[in-house]
Amino acid sequence: MFERFSKAARNAVRDGVQIAERDRAARVEAEHLLLGILAQDRTPGTDILVRHAVTTAAAREAIDAARRRGGLSTADAEALTGLGIDVDAVVAAVEHSHGEGALAAAGRRGRPFGWRVPLSAECKRVLQRCLVEVVERGENTIGDEHLLLAILRTGGTAADVLTGFGVTYEVVRDSLTRA
Repeated sequence: MFERFSKAARNAVRDGVQIAERDRAARVEAEHLLLGILAQDRTPGTDILVRHAVTTAAAREAIDAARRRGGLSTADAEALTGLGIDVDAVVAAVEHSHGEGALAAAGRRGRPFGWRVPLSAECKRVLQRCLVEVVERGENTIGDEHLLLAILRTGGTAADVLTGFGVTYEVVRDSLTRA
């Protein structure tokens, strides 16, 4: 499948894997692919993200905040707040008892020398969804913009982070149609 990926998309995936390795993550997640896209320069995907003020630092901060909540999305946290549950207070209580980042720590691990970080099931779904996005758009090559569409369509933490910046599936699709 990677033979259909453009150079920018291959680089984004490669950089995402390297970011996961540097983070000592248990698996390569969609969030790492998002950070890998942001590591590229002047690509269709990064151009859309730049227009919405999505920077590597801002995305990393939002990802870290979601991980600190144990991966709970902003929408889920708001829904719980509507039910009278203060998610920040729950996170603070857990961290008080078990240490800072206790809810996020489960995804970290050591890595034996030379062992590659495996792709998570969600990350695999994103990569598979890229092909669907290309076919639906009547295109042949998978670019980083298709990675972005696939991340948004698949859902999860990375999609939630992007939505927080106003980057939705429809916004990206419309931007690509106008381009």
